[in-house]
Amino acid sequence: MWLLLALLQAAVLPARPCEAPAEAAVAVRALAARLLGLAMEPGQDADPEVYVGLRLGSEHDLSMEQRYLQRLQDAFQGRYGRSLHAASRPSHDHRHHDTDSMPETGRLALYLLGLRATCPPPDPTTQRFPVTWLKYYLEKDWAGSRHHGHPLTSYYQYSLGVLALCVHHKRVREEVIQRLLVAEQHRRFGHVDGNAVDTEAVAALAFACLEKEQHIRAGLAAELRAAVRRTRARLVEAQSADGLIGNAFSTPLAMQVFIATNMCRTQPAYGRAMAALLHHLDSFTSAATMAQALLALNGRSYLSIASMQCQEELDTLTPIFLEPMPLGPRNMTVRLVVECPVLGCPQQLLYDSKVSAPTGASLLDLLRAAPPQGSKNFTFETQDTAYGPFLTSVQGMAARPKERHYWQLLSGLGTSLQMGVADYRPKDGNTVILRLSKW
Repeated sequence: MWLLLALLQAAVLPARPCEAPAEAAVAVRALAARLLGLAMEPGQDADPEVYVGLRLGSEHDLSMEQRYLQRLQDAFQGRYGRSLHAASRPSHDHRHHDTDSMPETGRLALYLLGLRATCPPPDPTTQRFPVTWLKYYLEKDWAGSRHHGHPLTSYYQYSLGVLALCVHHKRVREEVIQRLLVAEQHRRFGHVDGNAVDTEAVAALAFACLEKEQHIRAGLAAELRAAVRRTRARLVEAQSADGLIGNAFSTPLAMQVFIATNMCRTQPAYGRAMAALLHHLDSFTSAATMAQALLALNGRSYLSIASMQCQEELDTLTPIFLEPMPLGPRNMTVRLVVECPVLGCPQQLLYDSKVSAPTGASLLDLLRAAPPQGSKNFTFETQDTAYGPFLTSVQGMAARPKERHYWQLLSGLGTSLQMGVADYRPKDGNTVILRLSKW
């Protein structure tokens, strides 16, 4: 009887014309079950991106989502559950966050989006100080622009911060909005080697949300609508022949723009992107990337959170736990090249050697197995992120975000690998290039 009632309740929920076609339902449900399994793995830090993906799904494991929310609150409320004044006082508690540290604009924004997507809604007092912290971070983040010409973090994180405040229906100062509008008008979101589709998409979502807010004056609303139209047109232009917009991982974010602006049924680029996304589902192996893909596959965007109504939800999702991919019995040989063409590098070619590793090994495994070249050992460093390990230093050359440097992963043909070091698995005879690039 309870299942029948749940199904009847689900039948009166608003239709989602932007979701994946019915014939893909089994694949989409399997991806959601895999995400649930990854979220339940012990030893993994709670990630607000994952929680948002679970909350905006068609089916749920409500008890597990409640436990995951508690883990998030344990992690974030310890840092942001107190006032800025209290945080500025010295403390020996390592959980406390100080006002002099690097802004966590993006992660805090995602946490607030997750709180807004929670049913039943959490105590409003738990959101008060995190909102204050986010507003503070937006100002601190922008202070970097006066020194570096861009936010201390990135325009992606800055846009996400503005979007989170808007979804919470918090007033965003016009000066803050104009900073993003000017950046969009002057095309400051793009990387040196192409458009930053993910940044363009998040900024467009922020503009689309702000345009609907009651406190926005008519002239500013018109500017925001124009910015959304320009950004949407650039996303269409960025679509390749295979249907991807940017790459496999930026495509779901780009699709959110068409969902949020009710263009998914009238814009042919959306249908092509959906087909390409379904074709590349195997590329989404980390929990955070799965969560992003599921938002688009379920016809949802971050703006959907702003209008969420707590109604009875289908508590029918069960996790799928995947075994780690086994390594092959034989070894493969991959050529590893490290290039450093930016100013300050001691030489352009830092490393060029063949590396032997078990068949099926990841690029991360390959880096660990890389032999010395001459008298110098191969060295590298990574940083754990929501998207998996992120390469931060190779052969002693660190990627400095303030100088907009990052380690780019390329194939031997110079094309982006579109995967992280822990996800990409080269084949025997492949060439992998690590290049210090500027974005």
